[in-house]
Amino acid sequence: MAESATPSPGVDDSSFLLLVVGAHLRAEVADRPIAYRLQNTIAQWVGRYGEQLSAPIIPIVCCDVYFMNQEPLQKRPTISIGGPGVNALSAFYAQRLNPALVRGNQMLIQLDPEFVDLRVCIWGMDHALTITAVDHFVERYLEPYLRAVATQVEPKVD
Repeated sequence: MAESATPSPGVDDSSFLLLVVGAHLRAEVADRPIAYRLQNTIAQWVGRYGEQLSAPIIPIVCCDVYFMNQEPLQKRPTISIGGPGVNALSAFYAQRLNPALVRGNQMLIQLDPEFVDLRVCIWGMDHALTITAVDHFVERYLEPYLRAVATQVEPKVD
């Protein structure tokens, strides 16, 4: 369990957008690079629009075990990448978030299309399908999602 209110002394997590991957070896090898690519895409978007945003956005990649043991982080906007078999947060979100995209039980994007709830879960049945699902999220949902993250007043809490 977390010993302090923030993940590290002196770190302000109020601007964090968490990109969570599983601690499973398969997730580390396959999903973490996808998360870093998404992190870079988000950082580029923030670079383009940062001066127009009402709040900063700092994309941070971490593993599910760390995230689920840091209660303050659970209140931050979060994108879980990877299936429930390798990512405990995806397994948790699977029961709590509505599907925005389902393709033949092969790919899943779960999110609130109104972006009141800023939790997202993205995965595919294999590595290539997870990449495709993340690409679809970037093309279809990332811009409005990031705008909602930047204007969020109160995070959704379960």
